[in-house]
Amino acid sequence: MLEEAYIRDPAGTLLNEIAADYRGEPAVQFGTMFASPGLRVNGKIFAFLGRDRRLIVKVPGLRAQESLETGTAQAVTMGKRTMKEWIALPLNDDDADGTLAAWRLAAREAHDYVTSLPTTS
Repeated sequence: MLEEAYIRDPAGTLLNEIAADYRGEPAVQFGTMFASPGLRVNGKIFAFLGRDRRLIVKVPGLRAQESLETGTAQAVTMGKRTMKEWIALPLNDDDADGTLAAWRLAAREAHDYVTSLPTTS
């Protein structure tokens, strides 16, 4: 069952709205990644909030590269390593509706991608 995260900032509010989209899907749950709130499907994180209020999502490597090249997303770096299948979408404080629409699309794409990955045992 998906539980709502109680996050009081604008990025958290948007994440809660996205989480509501998955309320009927039992395989989706709130979880954490690096102590940040996020969404899991079948136990795997597909979207989470970065500490800098960006939505970070997992997408296929070629899709990530395309998003970086077109400027629709930013690279995600962990330590000194740039993650090949993770991209970040910034929060636009001046356009919450536009941010929510972009984040919803990215979260859905990430959900579908992570769901398609083989399960590990």
